[in-house]
Amino acid sequence: MLESLADTPVVCLLGPRQAGKTTLAQRIDPKRTYLNLDDPTLLEAARQDPLGFVEGLPERVILDEVQRVPELLLAIKSVVDRDRQPGRFLLTGSANLLLLPKAQESLAGRMEVIYLHPLTEQEKRVSTSTLLGVLVEGQLTPRMVPDSVPLAPAPEVLCQGGYPEPNRRPPHRARQWYRQYLNAIVQRDVRDIAAIQDEDGMMRLVELLAYRTAGLLNVSNLSKELGIERATVSKYLGILERLFLVHQLPAWHRNHAKRLIKSPKMHLVDTGLAAALGRLGPEQWLTEAERFGALLESHVVEQLVAQASWVDPELRFSHYRDKDQVEVDLVIERGQELWGVEVKRAASVQAKDAAGLARLAEQAGKGFRGGMLIYTGRHCLKLQVPGCFAVPIGMLWGEEPGHPISREAAMQALVDQAQGLDMGY
Repeated sequence: MLESLADTPVVCLLGPRQAGKTTLAQRIDPKRTYLNLDDPTLLEAARQDPLGFVEGLPERVILDEVQRVPELLLAIKSVVDRDRQPGRFLLTGSANLLLLPKAQESLAGRMEVIYLHPLTEQEKRVSTSTLLGVLVEGQLTPRMVPDSVPLAPAPEVLCQGGYPEPNRRPPHRARQWYRQYLNAIVQRDVRDIAAIQDEDGMMRLVELLAYRTAGLLNVSNLSKELGIERATVSKYLGILERLFLVHQLPAWHRNHAKRLIKSPKMHLVDTGLAAALGRLGPEQWLTEAERFGALLESHVVEQLVAQASWVDPELRFSHYRDKDQVEVDLVIERGQELWGVEVKRAASVQAKDAAGLARLAEQAGKGFRGGMLIYTGRHCLKLQVPGCFAVPIGMLWGEEPGHPISREAAMQALVDQAQGLDMGY
């Protein structure tokens, strides 16, 4: 954000509600005037006269929840075209402005968009070791650790999720927060971006998607199960994507044209929300193995997508599934280079677990650079597929094998980092 504010007139921070956008925007420049469009008075003034509202703003301003008045984008464009001073406007939004029907102006060439995901587990642990970077730089190596090292707390991490607020609460209070959170979004934010009459239908769709996270998207099946018209289900899915609650992962195929017609996978962006809606708790790790397996896949996908924003924004993500039902949960591309990631809930690996990676390597040919089989065990092991390793889930969270990060060490690192942070730009 500091780099963007230094050379771009408008910087827009987008992400789901309660991910930390307002906190980040205010802390990055405490002297900047802050205006929240959730304030009814400001909201009405902005809607009545967008250009007059923008022209009357202070020199440097934060406009929070700008998706509530998408007409402001055209007014901001007019002001910026007269004075292209860097860092003038810092916008935040809980819906994707570029996909809103009323957004008449994308501010192309004048605005940089930054996406803020819920906290990754690596960020919560304040680790500087990023697994995605290690993978694409070809630095994975085998490592064995003693059996005395405890297994990673995968069930607890999945059910906790990445939103800051529920991370401060005990589990039963966190689940209540997630339910209230979704109710508030459906009852308020959805109205800002689309006119829908059936709020109950929208809620039932989200709950069904929580049970089906990491599954292939079949709109017709969703329509039949919910008793809602197919076109309405498609509309609701689009709304949920604009609100950053779900994420469609497209299919990979060597033929680029065929990628467009193959089924995507649907992931809930945060596993804490998915677990709360699906009524899953850590104590069900053994009895609900299949559902926790899907939750773990969504977790790995969303963690790696978030890591890409600071490792290499040019990375593209998809999934692989062929006519023989051989799958790879995540395909990572950079130009002609390609990596695969498989996810297993088990704490041990077998040779057959790498079948998907082997098929992907065969399909990708010379572009295949390697891959990972992420599992819940301890050791980082070399697989038979060239360039591929079985990787413990803890490494995704920033732990070195055999050296789990304690909460005390993480908090001390956070303090040290905050004391050395330079807020100037």
